[in-house]
Amino acid sequence: MKRVSVITVNYNQPSVTEELLVSILSKNTYPELEIIVVDNGSAEDKTSHWRQQYPFVKFIRSEVNLGFAGGNNLGIRNATGDYLFLVNNDTEFTEKLVKTLVETLDTHPRVAVVSPKIRYFQQCDVIQYVGFTPMNMYTAQNASPGQFEKDTGQYDNLVQPTGFAHGAAMMIRKEAINKVGLMAENFFLYYEEMDWCERFKRAGYEIWVNTNALIYHKESVSVGQKSALKEYFMNRNRILFIRRNAPLPARLTFYLHFGLLVTPRNILNYLKNRQYGFTNWLLKGIWWNVAHSKNSTNVGYPLKAIK
Repeated sequence: MKRVSVITVNYNQPSVTEELLVSILSKNTYPELEIIVVDNGSAEDKTSHWRQQYPFVKFIRSEVNLGFAGGNNLGIRNATGDYLFLVNNDTEFTEKLVKTLVETLDTHPRVAVVSPKIRYFQQCDVIQYVGFTPMNMYTAQNASPGQFEKDTGQYDNLVQPTGFAHGAAMMIRKEAINKVGLMAENFFLYYEEMDWCERFKRAGYEIWVNTNALIYHKESVSVGQKSALKEYFMNRNRILFIRRNAPLPARLTFYLHFGLLVTPRNILNYLKNRQYGFTNWLLKGIWWNVAHSKNSTNVGYPLKAIK
């Protein structure tokens, strides 16, 4: 039986993380389980308290915020499992979740990553994820079929390749990580799991979804409030993703698309919504890609400002 390491990252959300741990304890039926919580530079260090409260969990503390990729990579380095199940700390397990995903990797050796069906926690019959379409490398756009639909079983029993895994819940074969390496930490937030999936595919692996496995995600169905941080990293990393993964003709077409269509459209929307400061962060995200290599570790954002 394969050993599974569940890895989650906490950043200033101790109660949410504790709810996840309770969920794993109460719902998981898979016996060979290691649980790792990475505290990613939270203002309050609760790891000492947690070690007493949850002695069966491995807690790792980083004194600085390493971002989504960096926090998960720290957990991966300390994991002993054959399969690593990366989950957001705001998720809730279901009974056969781990077992079903393990069976997928056991049965299909070319699969590097598999994600379950994801439903919204607050609207528990509404779908968030049942797979992604491939990325259009000319526009850096893809789709999430089924998102926001009521789950009436229309996507049941899908065990098949998909464009990308979902960063909120993805089980990865450790052997594949050893081959392609860890997530690229210079993304910091957004697009890092998509970049990882592209690297797995280039190494000959496949990315799958199994909708017979289910996890709930506490992310809101409504679009999250915009912020300078989100505008900066979403735009910066959209460009960075293309730089790292698209062939030259697609990259050149994308640069024209982003410069002549996306940038003016976004600026007009900022002005319309009186979000005047966002234009500066959009331009900073573009300039970062002009001034830095695609492997630069300088994220270009004041990390102390991230709450």
